Amino acid sequence: MKKNMLFLILILAPGIAVAQPYPFQDRNLPDDERLDNLISLMTMQEKIDHLSPFLPGVPRLGVKGTRTVEGLHGLALSGPANWAVKGKGEAPTTTFPQAIGLAQMWDPELQKQIASWQAYETRYLAQNRDYGSAGLIVLAPNADLGRDIRWGRTEECYGEDAFLAAALTVSYVKGLQGDNGRYWKTASLMKHFLANSNENNRFVDSSDFDERLFREYYSYAFYKGVVEGGSRAYMAAYNKYNGIPCTVHPVLKNVTVAEWGQNGIICTDGGAFKRLVDSHKYYPDFVKAAAASIKAGITMFLDQYKPCLPDALKSGLVSEKEIDEVVRGNLRVMLKLGLMDDGPDNLYASIGIKDPVKPWTKPEAAALARKATVESIVLMKNDGLLPLKKERIKSIAVIGPRADAVISDWYAGTPPYTVSILAGIKKALGGEVDVRFAADNKADAAILAARGADAAVVCVGNHPLSYGLAWGKNQVASDGREDVDRQAISLEYEDLVKLVKKANPRTVLVLVSSFPYAIPWSKENIPAILHVSQSSQELGNGIADILFGIVSPAGRLVQTWPKSIDLLPPMLDYNIRNGRTYMYDRQEPLFAFGHGLSYTTFEYRNLRVGRREIKEGETVDISVDVKNAGPTDSDEVLQLYVGFPDSKIERPARALKGFRRVHIPSGRSLTVSLPLKAEDLKYWDEGRHGWVLEKGRVKLMIGAASNDIRLTGKIDAR
Repeated sequence: MKKNMLFLILILAPGIAVAQPYPFQDRNLPDDERLDNLISLMTMQEKIDHLSPFLPGVPRLGVKGTRTVEGLHGLALSGPANWAVKGKGEAPTTTFPQAIGLAQMWDPELQKQIASWQAYETRYLAQNRDYGSAGLIVLAPNADLGRDIRWGRTEECYGEDAFLAAALTVSYVKGLQGDNGRYWKTASLMKHFLANSNENNRFVDSSDFDERLFREYYSYAFYKGVVEGGSRAYMAAYNKYNGIPCTVHPVLKNVTVAEWGQNGIICTDGGAFKRLVDSHKYYPDFVKAAAASIKAGITMFLDQYKPCLPDALKSGLVSEKEIDEVVRGNLRVMLKLGLMDDGPDNLYASIGIKDPVKPWTKPEAAALARKATVESIVLMKNDGLLPLKKERIKSIAVIGPRADAVISDWYAGTPPYTVSILAGIKKALGGEVDVRFAADNKADAAILAARGADAAVVCVGNHPLSYGLAWGKNQVASDGREDVDRQAISLEYEDLVKLVKKANPRTVLVLVSSFPYAIPWSKENIPAILHVSQSSQELGNGIADILFGIVSPAGRLVQTWPKSIDLLPPMLDYNIRNGRTYMYDRQEPLFAFGHGLSYTTFEYRNLRVGRREIKEGETVDISVDVKNAGPTDSDEVLQLYVGFPDSKIERPARALKGFRRVHIPSGRSLTVSLPLKAEDLKYWDEGRHGWVLEKGRVKLMIGAASNDIRLTGKIDAR
């Protein structure tokens, strides 16, 4: 049959006959057969047009288009970066804590709910005729690892641990894509593959490390995002990996496609195609770079490829068959989004059409943002000052540049409203308490506000946009963001903290920041310290809920907080075995990975191991009894670490292999089970080119942080 010949199928239902002119429109055919037919019907220009982030669709064939959108912690459809398409209506969107804050929840189920809500808003704005400006391919999550706290984009990641980041990546992917099975709510496009955790010179630098670290660490969250989460889209990074630009690295095809089953979108980062010639100088011209990108597996270009690709075709550097192979991945994602089908079985197609209420105005949106904010807050220190008793407070000082502001970051949208910490405290206390505010200490304003108050809350931290400075510039050395790494990790505002503490010993330090700081003086001298990330629309209400004991804190750190910058390895040393992350850092941390306190006391007892041995393919339940022995209902985050005392290769002394956030009322006990999979105990054997379960003892460590182990046990790997 000729490829353009009309193929008529009649689907008969009671009283209904529907004509379908092309096989690709038959939802009963396998996806690959549908894609074969669609590609055969497309012109070369239509194929080239579908290598863009603005996928136009094929209107003459009834195929709808879509585009990419940003969405690390809520859909970004406006915001500081003005992500809205020109001429299309901007819209507010529910804004959650930054990704690093979401990670501090240690709550995969809530993570999934947040991503699902974001996907709902994305569908609504893409399909509601009053807007129609959103795409359905969401550039999230960021599966890169925060191996160094100086990385400017720390705010976008899920921390330094590959196991935790993988679990949260999988949850976010599943939330974005939904549980329909046949159709996706939105498509999750993970970024940035691979080992993209330095900003300065990112267009030319090479991230160098061995294959074990590639498998066990840097690619692990991406791997899980594909094989467990179901993502079929990711972005290649700007940098080189072992001397080859990630945009054209053989691992794109050899590993992610051939081994993991990635068969959708692999896109360049913005401008990365151009950088192959201009920065990396890896190809002599853009025509050769375009052909090489296609051959490497790139299916989508986030910069100007159209002038080059036709010339590459004409000169024979790339073939139509190779174009067909890569465009197929983009069309596959469009198929999964339902852009080729109008049937009633795509439940997501009615979002924004049959529900006229704007999702960001619904009370459940505010409640979800508030819950996420509360769960993300880490109580880092408490000498008994917190929680503050509202009934005993007649005056309170709220001080600092982050006290009366909620600052959006580059990848945030525009929230429908914001609640600053000052506003949240005022709301929580009502109108009869004297709330004193000072943004700084000009004319001794902070000292005067703090002096004599029942408590002082000083709110300091970074500015995620560096006060609007030009790209690549920072207001202070400890700030960081995309395109610029931090040059310091000390807290410039710590002098303000010192003055407030001198004026009022009952001082709470609230660090509102996108990354850790070295604050040894504050740890030693301030009675209570909280950490919360930037940008949540419910920032102030969340902090107030913790300050006044409405909720007991249970957030946990996802990065090691060092005592001093000179204890960090060189920024470009990607071999984490050289003393990086809690797994290999031999220095005593200021605050450890997994650290976080609560307003109660938990007792861990009776560690039980399901069996003495664990073998290939098995899962063993590790259970423990946890009692809330204090006065306050609270969540607790149990963490399971393992060590390999019999190992004949270099392995970490402890590595996270399980965790669970649970709620335990005061005085109650709960038996908590943590499944330990043999798969998670494996290491990558370069000689065998595969995952290997090493025989020998496995030390089990359960506790409340990486440095707070309460119970130990063992199991034998066989």
